Amino acid sequence: MNVASKFGPAFTLESADATNLDQLRHQAEGCTRCELYKNATQLVFGEGSQKAEIMLVGEQPGDKEDIAGRPFVGPAGRLLDLCLEEAGLDRSRCYVTNAVKHFKFEPRGKRRLHSKPNAGEIQRCSWWLGAEIEIVQPKLVIALGATALYSLLGAKVKLTPERGHILTPANHPPVLVTIHPSFLLRIRESDDADRQRAIFVEDLHKAAQYQGN
Repeated sequence: MNVASKFGPAFTLESADATNLDQLRHQAEGCTRCELYKNATQLVFGEGSQKAEIMLVGEQPGDKEDIAGRPFVGPAGRLLDLCLEEAGLDRSRCYVTNAVKHFKFEPRGKRRLHSKPNAGEIQRCSWWLGAEIEIVQPKLVIALGATALYSLLGAKVKLTPERGHILTPANHPPVLVTIHPSFLLRIRESDDADRQRAIFVEDLHKAAQYQGN
């Protein structure tokens, strides 16, 4: 399916001008494109090979990631690792990043509770995501959740109807649409959690053909 033909003109990500990931990371570390940098501990840039065949894009760093300075190292990241393994994907051969690079939160006593990035914050941070895609040139991008999907393909493409589909934009690599693993952590009923996890693994398995031996 071609996103451009279904949803109108192709959605274009503006991007920073850098020739490699180290240069891009250096530029991003001083980012003040939105207000989130003011309260976050540090910018959490993507990590992985510049030659990765698959790029995973989440929403934003969480509390653990903000402290560690690395993406997907908290509970959702550990669950993602397990699901990737079940799906036959090697995370060490993927490039893992987020749509938004600073942790947005609301303080509650000593805790910092996740707060969803708004449209302006997502759009301003797509400057870095667009450059990551341009530099890595993955064969497939996996959008983990609605924020990642919005950042990659714009507001007209919705997660629920496109879940499990691989979309083919006119202007950048194919995008596999699925949930963010944090969704699975919020499910209280064990049978439902197991069922939703199996569907998530099935989604991820569709990416296996893009990761060569």
